[in-house]
Amino acid sequence: MDIKNKSLEELRELCAQIRARIIEVVSKNGGHLSSNMGAVELIVAMHYVFDVTSDPFIFDVSHQSYAHKLLTDRWEEFGSLRQFGGISGYTKPSESKFDYFVAGHASTSISLAVGAAKAIKLKGEDRIPVVLIGDGSMSGGMTYEAMNELGDLRLPCIIILNDNKMSISKPIGAFSKYLSQAMAGETYQKFKSHVRELLSHAPQSATYMAKRFENSLKLIIPGMYFEELGLDYIGPVDGHNLEDLISALKTAKSARKPVVVHAQTIKGKGYDKAEGYLESWHGVGPFDIQSGEFKKKSAAKSATQIYAEALLNLAAKHENVVGVTAAMPSGTGMDKLIEKFPHRFWDVAIAEPHALSSMAAMAREGFKPYVTIYSTFMQRAFDQIVHDAAIMNLSLVLAMDRAGIVGEDGETHEGVFDVSFLNAIPNVSMCAPRDETSFKRIIEYSYAHEGVLAIRYPRGSFILNCDETGASAVELAKSVFLKRSDSARVALIGYGNGAGRAYKTAEALEGQIETDVVDLVFAKPLDAEFLRSLASKDKIWYVFSDNAKKGGVGEILSAFLQENEISDVKIVSFEFADIFLPHGKTADVERSLGLDIQTLAEQILSDKKY
Repeated sequence: MDIKNKSLEELRELCAQIRARIIEVVSKNGGHLSSNMGAVELIVAMHYVFDVTSDPFIFDVSHQSYAHKLLTDRWEEFGSLRQFGGISGYTKPSESKFDYFVAGHASTSISLAVGAAKAIKLKGEDRIPVVLIGDGSMSGGMTYEAMNELGDLRLPCIIILNDNKMSISKPIGAFSKYLSQAMAGETYQKFKSHVRELLSHAPQSATYMAKRFENSLKLIIPGMYFEELGLDYIGPVDGHNLEDLISALKTAKSARKPVVVHAQTIKGKGYDKAEGYLESWHGVGPFDIQSGEFKKKSAAKSATQIYAEALLNLAAKHENVVGVTAAMPSGTGMDKLIEKFPHRFWDVAIAEPHALSSMAAMAREGFKPYVTIYSTFMQRAFDQIVHDAAIMNLSLVLAMDRAGIVGEDGETHEGVFDVSFLNAIPNVSMCAPRDETSFKRIIEYSYAHEGVLAIRYPRGSFILNCDETGASAVELAKSVFLKRSDSARVALIGYGNGAGRAYKTAEALEGQIETDVVDLVFAKPLDAEFLRSLASKDKIWYVFSDNAKKGGVGEILSAFLQENEISDVKIVSFEFADIFLPHGKTADVERSLGLDIQTLAEQILSDKKY
């Protein structure tokens, strides 16, 4: 959409149309609402001042890029947002040539911009990377690593800081606003440049006095930190005032160096029910536009709720139980623990490596830490798990929510690699619950476990109800039968929520094939005695686990058979193929992969190996 010739009034009307379209689609499909509503003017101004056909537009996390999608030939297609086969909720170059990079994790944008700026300089091109990053992503360590180099290189780069939480106190608010408006103007920027040039030729005493004055001034300027890093700073500007935004971005563009444009916005702007810092409107399911009421979800208790309740009980019993999450207190259920025990449970913001290392030190001091992070984000702390926890064999728990298919968030958020990467690390044990009762017992067990214990559990509810398979105590490296038949020669082996899928598949096969159904419980260490006994009876093992096949439970069991010189057992893995999984409702994704119960039963029946 070419908007460069539009008037300010036409641009304001366009912003209203964009907001209406976002509300219309997100109310039906779900998605990130408040962050997108707050970023509309920022993105319209980006498209007005810069050239999306040549300048890299880089969105941090990119959950706030809906207006960008609507401005780049996806207005009608936007109705398929986050649906299976539809457009992604994040930027995706395979979806549009105007999406520069895949993004779904935080704090990567400035690093990408630095790389792009280096490439542009080497190629001798007249282009400039433009970053849109939220204040939340500024808590991630990568942003500081990137700004540290950018300030040294001084390459042209625009960083738009979307600040939707920070407030400036009233006593200095008026002066700060006046000062920021002056700083955002072209006249002030030129004046500052001329003064610096003049001072370079001035006596040392004059330079010293000027520097003292500048440092004093910076004490009341929000941009002090950026200026010290070597990045010019403009702002704060009103992130919903198009005229001010366009002026600030034009000034930043003409500087031909790294500039931070600090824009203050309101989350949910334009939809009063979502305006302000309301976490419930950040990522939403379908809702009624008029009332703002969310459409009813499943009545089944989620794995997250079960975990939070179980950990709350454990923390009440043991004063040395502590915990941390990384910017996901409500998403992980940790908000309840932070509220109940504010001095023992923390949200450290988007800082997964820091979360791990800080909890490793607490384990060293005799506390029992529970590091509660989505599976996909635990990837960001791989080195800390190895270096700061496992090498010293410290006793802490990695509680990985959203393990397996996550649905509409898609490829950047799928929790399908944790079994693969954790299995390689010494001193790490891995277990997974199949239902509510087994989860509670695993949490009880985890307190006494020595070493690193990784627990994975799904988004939403378990496949199995807790009364379907009975209860069993949790012991290290002990597997259990969920269904047993003396005449069976086929075993369906499940891990975590995969145990539920195995059990339901066995039900679909009743009357056609006799099967044993096994809950592995622990993927590391394995129950060697149990598996050797199983191998003497069942000669084909079908493996069910919500993890990638590469390095997954099937390969773990194959390695076990090889190490034990068992050559007459065949393994078929129903784990995820070597692809990044598409986004869409979980049931749709499972059907596309052939992992719905009916298709799984049909595959086993047609296998003829049994």
